[in-house]
Amino acid sequence: MRHQISRRSLLLTGAASLGLAACSINSTSESADAENADNEDQFAESKWRQLTEEDWRARLSEAAFAVLRDEDTERPFTSDLNKEARTGTYHCAGCDLALFSSETKFESGTGWPSFYDVLPGAMGTKSDRKLIYVRTEYHCARCLGHQGHVFEDGPEPTGLRYCNNGVALTFKPA
Repeated sequence: MRHQISRRSLLLTGAASLGLAACSINSTSESADAENADNEDQFAESKWRQLTEEDWRARLSEAAFAVLRDEDTERPFTSDLNKEARTGTYHCAGCDLALFSSETKFESGTGWPSFYDVLPGAMGTKSDRKLIYVRTEYHCARCLGHQGHVFEDGPEPTGLRYCNNGVALTFKPA
């Protein structure tokens, strides 16, 4: 019995493989892991760490709770922050910690607000193995709220793309 692969199937399989490879190109250095642990440790006694699930549900919208507390992902191109172009600071929607400067925001074409750098001491990271490849998840260092994933396909000077859920952020104009 001879099996034939259609040209369309071959192209779709190749495109899917390339997409998966592009998303999986990511690594975290040991020094970055140590720095991120320090970032989280500075807030170990924070009142934000003491909130219960019920407290968080009362504070956040359903969508924000799903992302910040349950590590969900919002649909792409749904956040008004994609088009935000004013000078200012992006804060954690959970605890109001400043996370990003507008100076580091860029249009990645992914459908989520993207940044090439974070503010010092603002983020922690961990490995995310929910898909068939390992990604680096990042979260607010103070309340541990999930923000998004970081990839090594961003612009200079860092080469990083912090792909953030818009619902996990608030924007404060300068």
